[in-house]
Formats: sequence, structure tokens, C-alpha cells
Amino acid sequence: MPPEKRPFDMQMMQLEAEIRRLEGEYNMYFAGRLPRPPYETKNRVTALIKKHDNSYIQNTADRFRFEGLQARFYKFIEIIDRQMTNREMGRATFGKRPAPAATPAAATASAEAAPAAKGDPKAPAQTAQQAAADRAKEGAEKVVKFNKADAGADARVKELYEQLAAAKKQVGEQPVAYERVAALVKAQVSKFADDGTNVAFKIALKDGKVSLTVKPEKGEG
Repeated sequence: MPPEKRPFDMQMMQLEAEIRRLEGEYNMYFAGRLPRPPYETKNRVTALIKKHDNSYIQNTADRFRFEGLQARFYKFIEIIDRQMTNREMGRATFGKRPAPAATPAAATASAEAAPAAKGDPKAPAQTAQQAAADRAKEGAEKVVKFNKADAGADARVKELYEQLAAAKKQVGEQPVAYERVAALVKAQVSKFADDGTNVAFKIALKDGKVSLTVKPEKGEG
């Protein structure tokens, strides 16, 4: 008999299913199979995202699972908003219904597959998100180390929080709450403090997204 799923796992499965539903409904709208945008579904998913973002998720893996879904949702909405703006501008300029817009998935693939050529005025402009990601790569990996004495040091926790917030801001991600970072530091440092192991928190950029990994480092000062 399979183990019973935790309430958090059920909530994340529901959130992922709602995001997939929203993506499908917008694709149907752009294909002309829905008479109007799925605002009800969008509002429902937005409310779920805000609910979990405002709650305290203690487990690190659970928090990253939610933040991955959150980033997927915001990226999708960014594409949708651009598509909607283009459609409205087309109607205002030409006074008639524009050609069907590409689906959000196609728009993303097109943007990634068409890099701008240097000095070519006809080349597609680099998106703001791509530019931000490129800037973040310059100092993408940062490490802040903690020992037992640092666990409750506000200055050290603040240093980690500010570096994480800056990295997320550069790629357009929502920042995490300071309290979450402080709780994570306290929990992880306390876990390894008794045997004198330090804990390294590494902030890195991978596939255009910011990740925070925790690694114990034995025998380092």
C-alpha cells in the first residue's frame, strides 16, 4: 500500500494542475476556441500562489518546490501579458482583428531561438529577462558560510538575505521573506553545530533561475 501523501504534497499537486489548466485555457483562447481570456482561472491560481507565498514553509525542499511553480507561473503570465498587449495594439493600429497570436509556448521558443545579431538593426531585441539573466551570470555564484557562533548573528544572516534578494531581483523573481532565510540558517547550522561542521549557503544561477543550496563543510574554519 503506497504511503499517504502529505497535505503539502497534495497542495502542490493541486497548484501544478491549476497552472497547467491555465496554460491550456490561454492556448485555447489564442487559438479562437474560447470567447474570452480565462480570468477566473488566472485569479484562482494567483490567489493560491499568494496564499503559499505568505505562509511559512519550513522544509527547504518543499520551499524550493513551491518557488519553482511560482517562477513558472510568473514567467507564463509575463508572456501572456505581452501577447494580450500585442493583440490590443494590433486592433488599435489597424482597426481590425490581427492574425492569431502565437501560443505562449511558441512565443517563448521563438524568443530563445532568435538571438540578436550585433550591429544588425533588424535583429530581434534582447528581452529584459534575458538581459537580466546575463547580468546575473557575471557574479552568479556566491557563498556565505556559517559556523555555530554565526547562527543567530543578524549581520551574517542579512548578508545572505541581501545577496539572495539581489540575485532574484536581477532575473525578475520574487524575493523570499527575511524570516524564511533566518529560519533556514538557524535550522541548518544547528543541525551540524555539535560536531563542529560549518554550513555553506551557495547562491547560483541555473537555467535563468536562482537556486540556494546548503552544504555542510567538515573541518573548515
